[in-house]
Amino acid sequence: MKNTSLFNAIKLGATSLSHRVVMAPLTRLRSDQDGDVPNALMLEYYRQRASAGGLIITEATAVAFNGRGYLGAPGIYSDAQVDGWRRITDAVHAKGGRIFLQLWHVGRVSHVDMTGGESPVAPSAIPFEGAAFTANGWVTPSPSRALETHEIPGIVETFRRAAERARSAGFDGVEVHGANGYLLDQFLNDGSNRRSDAYGGPVENRARLLLEVTEAVASVWGGDRVGVRISPGGKFLSMSDSNPQATFDYVASALNRFGLAYLHIIEPRVNGSEVVAEGQAPVASARLRKIFTGPVIAAGGFEAEDAHAAIARGDVDMVAFGRHFVANPDLPKRLESGLPLNAYDRSTFYGGDHRGYTDYPEHQGA
Repeated sequence: MKNTSLFNAIKLGATSLSHRVVMAPLTRLRSDQDGDVPNALMLEYYRQRASAGGLIITEATAVAFNGRGYLGAPGIYSDAQVDGWRRITDAVHAKGGRIFLQLWHVGRVSHVDMTGGESPVAPSAIPFEGAAFTANGWVTPSPSRALETHEIPGIVETFRRAAERARSAGFDGVEVHGANGYLLDQFLNDGSNRRSDAYGGPVENRARLLLEVTEAVASVWGGDRVGVRISPGGKFLSMSDSNPQATFDYVASALNRFGLAYLHIIEPRVNGSEVVAEGQAPVASARLRKIFTGPVIAAGGFEAEDAHAAIARGDVDMVAFGRHFVANPDLPKRLESGLPLNAYDRSTFYGGDHRGYTDYPEHQGA
């Protein structure tokens, strides 16, 4: 769509929005560590960043106790967690905002201290470079084991139950986390998936788990309230694929059958939380937008000018901002008015208290 602005209204499936600035899912590790329960500090953080007609995608949220890998990340597998999230969704809705919950299983990126002593699970037991976060800080993940074929329906059911809990918590929809080197992404990429059963080998098999999870989640919400996040060509947490274009072209095409609210694409220029190249056009998003028939959200170190240009060209439909939303709770207003942005403090991104979390000021007069 030519001449479209970052501040034109858009409809994502069943969700109507008044602008196209999305708050990206951002792991901050501030939940109550006894039970992974969203707390009052998190409520204030999300309330500050809600805007009328704007979309927030929550931080990655564990669908099961044994799917955790980072102490302080919230969950959606207990009644207490549902209650905590309900207070947050109520606060976002009170400001006219919309909020989707990102559903997450870390797979092999975990430690026995986080899983109750169970070995982390993966498509294949392959060593990799990464770190889990435990009470002892950042540690090397415990050796993983390959999921047995008969266990995989249980993984799918775990996501479905989490989707039901998200409905109970008052969310407007959910996002399936199929990116960044976590379990669903581990199955997608042939560098981490060496299976020989129905979930390994050709891309149709490697994508099977993501598609089954998406189908299960859509059975709860309807496809038009479900998004999926992918990271084509991503290398974070030792991800690799012999033909990423073929893999993710297939994924984008296969997801069309669900009538999703959106496809959320992380550009390859981002490696984990590090932006390795700024100011580039969104190559992966622009290509997959020609395959995926619904709206596309792009993420990947965007600055205001990049975002405006990508939408005006029709490369993407919405842009997700991470680091700038950390430091600017009123980011949509700042971008719309061309106001200067607060600088972010990377040392406070993960864990801690209100500092670098809820103490960034709004623009005076914004």
